[in-house]
Formats: sequence, C-alpha cells, structure tokens
Amino acid sequence: MTAASVPSVPPAFLYLASQSPRRRQLLEQIGIRHELLLPGDDEDAEALEAVIDGESPDDYVHRVTAAKLQAALRRREARGLPPAPVLCSDTTVALGDRILGKPDDAAQAMEMLSSLSGREHRVLTAVALGLPDGRLLSAVNVSLVRFAEIGDQRLRAYVASGEPMGKAGAYAIQSQAAAWIEHIAGSYSGIMGLPLFETAQLLREAGFVV
Repeated sequence: MTAASVPSVPPAFLYLASQSPRRRQLLEQIGIRHELLLPGDDEDAEALEAVIDGESPDDYVHRVTAAKLQAALRRREARGLPPAPVLCSDTTVALGDRILGKPDDAAQAMEMLSSLSGREHRVLTAVALGLPDGRLLSAVNVSLVRFAEIGDQRLRAYVASGEPMGKAGAYAIQSQAAAWIEHIAGSYSGIMGLPLFETAQLLREAGFVV
C-alpha cells in the first residue's frame, strides 16, 4: 500500500467484533477508540469455531478469523451501522498438531491443562481488519509458551475457579496460570488475544494513528 492511498483523515473509530474484555483492554492500551459489534441472537457464533477433521492449527486460526470477519461485516451492513473498519481476532492453542480450543466442561479443561504440564506449546493469534473500501488486511502471531510441571491439586483448584472456561487451551496468561509459565518466546499481548505489534501495523495501513 502506498503512502498516497492511506486516508488523509484517520478513521474515527473501529468496530471490535469480539466479546473478549482483554481485546478491549489492549485496544485501549494503544489508544484506539472502538465500539462493540457483537453477534445477535440469530447468529451461532460458536459454530464458526468448529474444527474440521485433519485441519492444522495454522489453517484453523486463519479460517476462523476470516469467517468471523465476514460474519461481522454482514452484521454491520444488516444493522445499517455507519461505515468504519471492523476488527476480528481468534486465538488458538496448539500442542503439536492438536488444537486445544475452549473446554466444554471441567473434565475437558483438566485434561487439556494436564497435557500442557511440563511441555511447550504454541499460541497462534490471527487478526483481520475489514475496511469500508472493501480491503481485507490480516496478520498472524505465533508465540511459544512452556509450562512447568503442574501438580494435580493446583490444576484442580484452577479448574474449580472457573477461569479455564471460555479460554483456548483452558488457561489465561493474565490469570494465576502465569505462575506456571517458565518461558515465553513471542508476544505477551498475542497470548492474551490481540498481538499489538501486528495489530498496530494493520491499523496504520488502514489510516489510524497508532
């Protein structure tokens, strides 16, 4: 994209198509005004995150994020909202080729966390930005996280807290699970759910001042 094609007047705001309070916090951290653009009762947002048999974690995170963006763009149009960029993101935890999504229940959360104990895994977060002129911008961040060995008692207490529910890989890095992390290589904000370096690059390309 050339400098001449960057909008002379920065966009006033963007729509964030995510229910994650962490993503809102991260956008606020870099000074980006945003409004939520959440699914309505007529949308099955969880269905977009269903894993296709044989799908790699890399293909999965790209596909799901692109699908979320298309759904959000249709949502904006159907609701007759003013034109503005739409931002979507998806975070996936991968242990080898295995995709660890959001646990269905406490037993599954316990199994996921036990499998991560003492091992290194990848956290992939894709970001997609849909612009009013029809352009689609995207990026992905991949970080490595290594957990120490975690005893069953500590895992059970964490699962009982309810924190793993709704989290890819059954944990949140900004929770007590941070005490188990021996090493990170990559983006802390990406592991939280929105890699700020890549996001800022996309926003600048869209004309935002970041």
